[in-house]
Amino acid sequence: MSNEASKAGNEGAGPGTSSGTKSRARPVAATRERREEKPTPPQWWNVVLLDDDDHTYEYVIRMLTTLFRVSEARALELATKVDTQGRAVLLTTHKEHAELKREQVHSWGADAMLIRSAGSMSCVIEPAVFEGDEPGDGVNDHARGAGGDHPID
Repeated sequence: MSNEASKAGNEGAGPGTSSGTKSRARPVAATRERREEKPTPPQWWNVVLLDDDDHTYEYVIRMLTTLFRVSEARALELATKVDTQGRAVLLTTHKEHAELKREQVHSWGADAMLIRSAGSMSCVIEPAVFEGDEPGDGVNDHARGAGGDHPID
């Protein structure tokens, strides 16, 4: 065999391989560039109690102390706010928990002390907007609500 033929047969051969033996080139591991995406902060939601004339203060206080675990004094403040301002934010939390609390309010039932009370109070959830946020931008800084659910004044 000529020197040229010997070289041609050993292309890709590494050190220590014998002449005339082909070796397989090791595949080079392809490295992918990882994109580090920052997780989006959680969207906070307000649980809002709406006013009506078909429920007594006692009903509202009992419901708030039971469902939202607030003191009677705080429940009275919230009941007064609902009565005078037409609405009160009861809690700011993540969406699933807000939906649960809304359903609990709706399941509380009628006020037994008022004959005209046909059902539960109205309660809605709405995206929380914090000072400095643009309404509708979908951004609620989780640092402002870090650590879980937050009753709001």
